[in-house]
Amino acid sequence: MKKIVLSALAVLTLGTLSATASEVTPVFAKASKLKFSGVHYLGFTQKNMKEGTDTANFEIRRNYLQVKAYLLENPKSYLRVTLDTVYDAKHDDHADIYAKYAYIYLADVLPNTGVEFGMAHRPWIDYEEHQGWWMRSISKVFVEASEAGHLTNSADLGFNFKTKTPYFTSEVGVFNGEGYHGTNGDEDAGDDSTIGDGVSVEWRFTGALMGNGEIKRKNLKDTYFDASFFGQYNMDSSKNEGETYKIYGLHTVYNMPSALISAQYILADNDKKSDDHFSGQGFSINGTYRFGAKKEFSVIGRYDNWENEDSTSGDITNTENNFIYGVAWQQDANIKWLASGQTYYASEDDAKDYSSAMITAEVHW
Repeated sequence: MKKIVLSALAVLTLGTLSATASEVTPVFAKASKLKFSGVHYLGFTQKNMKEGTDTANFEIRRNYLQVKAYLLENPKSYLRVTLDTVYDAKHDDHADIYAKYAYIYLADVLPNTGVEFGMAHRPWIDYEEHQGWWMRSISKVFVEASEAGHLTNSADLGFNFKTKTPYFTSEVGVFNGEGYHGTNGDEDAGDDSTIGDGVSVEWRFTGALMGNGEIKRKNLKDTYFDASFFGQYNMDSSKNEGETYKIYGLHTVYNMPSALISAQYILADNDKKSDDHFSGQGFSINGTYRFGAKKEFSVIGRYDNWENEDSTSGDITNTENNFIYGVAWQQDANIKWLASGQTYYASEDDAKDYSSAMITAEVHW
């Protein structure tokens, strides 16, 4: 299915690009409107390990090519397909191409509520990336980053009800629970086909304390103050050897054109697995100061702290500390440049300790 979608989108794109400035190339679709867009994170990273070799790599950290087809009478409803290409230090011999999102969005199925069905957004990460941590091009959010929580990811097969009102927003969904990289029923399952066969119930409930929760906020223009409770209850999870896996989080963010401050606390609990990340607790704080005539310059900082726990004894087995710092320049509405650094160290497993420097171009169109 992914190859079919990729081939069709490639033919459509190449056909459109073949036109000269004086030609008009028709695009045919059984839809009232097609909307194309892209998001690209292009960069270079110098990474110095405490133990092991140092590396220097050019990277494509995100390469979204997206189309929305408006198919129904409701102009807010659409089908979305987003293809992503990743080529970085972890994929140095090949590029991974996959469908990150592939869902139909039905608007107004309930009052102030629409629903995504298919390979859809999970309730938390997309919210934080567009409200509390606007620097996704240099690091994933706390709950997803491998140096921090590393607990879940941003998309999965299922459905997600999304509600927006001035003072309250929410997302509630049911998913396979393995994420867009996993496969329900066989990941880490061995001979036990029941491992990974459950579903995951996931949620986000947010109080928009300044009464503008229904709008699409812009960090350089809008002032907002949100408080959220989020989590997931993942039954028969392959990530937890077939047992129930639970995440609970609290988050708050205050943004105004000149500055942002955000903080969160996360608790992860499981019934079986005792190794890397899956039981534990931690917190994250990040801030941004913006200046310039159009607030186009930023100074950024973030600190993550994660404590891994043995699920049987409750003992802390490792404490991870992650520091991110840098500066950014919003060149125009489409391009942002970032120069950043990262320092990671752990209390026990110090073989993974490292520091890095990054140059990043973040492009939206």
